[in-house]
Amino acid sequence: MKTNVLILLFVCLVMADLAIAQSQPSAVPADRPTRQGVTENYGPVVATIIQRGDAALENYTPALAVVTGNEFSRLYFDIFETSGMEFTLGLKDNAHMLKIESGFSLMISQSMRGEPKEKLLKAWQTMKVDLNYAVEHYSSGDKATSFWGRTTQSFVILFREGVEAMLVVAALVAYLRRSGYAHKVKVIWYGVVAALIASVGAAWILNAVIQASGSNKEALEGITMLIAALVMIYVSYWLTAKSDADRWQTFIKDNLDKAIGTGGMFAMGSVAFLAVFREGAETILFYQALIGGSTGQLNAIWTGMALAVVALSIVYVIVRFASIRLPLRLFFSATAILLFAMAFVFAGQAILELQVSRYVPTTALDGWPMISWMGVFPTRETMAAQVLVLLTLPAGLLWLKFKKKNRQQIQQVAQVPGS
Repeated sequence: MKTNVLILLFVCLVMADLAIAQSQPSAVPADRPTRQGVTENYGPVVATIIQRGDAALENYTPALAVVTGNEFSRLYFDIFETSGMEFTLGLKDNAHMLKIESGFSLMISQSMRGEPKEKLLKAWQTMKVDLNYAVEHYSSGDKATSFWGRTTQSFVILFREGVEAMLVVAALVAYLRRSGYAHKVKVIWYGVVAALIASVGAAWILNAVIQASGSNKEALEGITMLIAALVMIYVSYWLTAKSDADRWQTFIKDNLDKAIGTGGMFAMGSVAFLAVFREGAETILFYQALIGGSTGQLNAIWTGMALAVVALSIVYVIVRFASIRLPLRLFFSATAILLFAMAFVFAGQAILELQVSRYVPTTALDGWPMISWMGVFPTRETMAAQVLVLLTLPAGLLWLKFKKKNRQQIQQVAQVPGS
């Protein structure tokens, strides 16, 4: 019940923020493109991107590296993103949208570094194929989106953005309940409510400044995902350590109060906050774009939201039910694995967002696959971040093994008479 109330609260906050945003006068500079809501007619957008990209590369020399890099940056933020193509394509095929986003990142970084023209042309040809593929397979032309088409888009936004956060929150709540600390669950909900409020604030601020610097949204997403990945790694090992206790009941009696009192609860509350905050601000911006391009279709958007609330509630109930049925150690281990896997995905996606924002360079790995749902992208920087995450696995397990052995030695000494 509490979960349903929080989801409905978030939906109300979304609509309140949209009303405020629409009532405010625009502060966008006159020389900067304004956001156009959404478009599903990708032909004109792609034609503009290709025409300007071809022109930029035709005149390219290493001496014009910065000029060319800035042009591809503008093509991403002022055309691909501002037109709404990034948004609607992401609803239809998020993997392909991320592939194009990765291509922009590569073009910006390579041109900024003054790479040879032949290398840029090769990357550009690949990217043009991806852009034309989007036109051929996902563009709706000039046809208006139907009621159920808009409903589906609205549903996908809330469900896709909310399901990851829902899984994390449900797992943490179940962990505390099964540990005999149901009264501590409120800390998780405090984190969720704080994240919902912070999401609205962040979206409002981003909405005010994003036109002045389109990279703000991607940079915020990247930084938030990096922080979330770090906290999730910490909590995953914290949970692993608890599941490895030889006698759970003894652990509960002797250690859990201390663990919770010295940072465990703060860490779990932080995970709940970051999981919801990461999705919340982006969800509001998505709905702003959807409503901006959906004249007379608000009922469809509300219908999609309502269906998503029902679906998310079902997911929460399933997770809660499964958490009760699973053996305790298996449940804790599964929760730790879920958080670690999400940290791995977040690390790759975070670096990609920072690459598009030009805060992190992009070095292509030729022949390396792109697996978007795993956050795997063909660049050295994204792979390096994920390798670092993976390296924490053996390091963390060795540390836990050392701590367990040390604890056993202390217990043996304590049992020796006269010690």
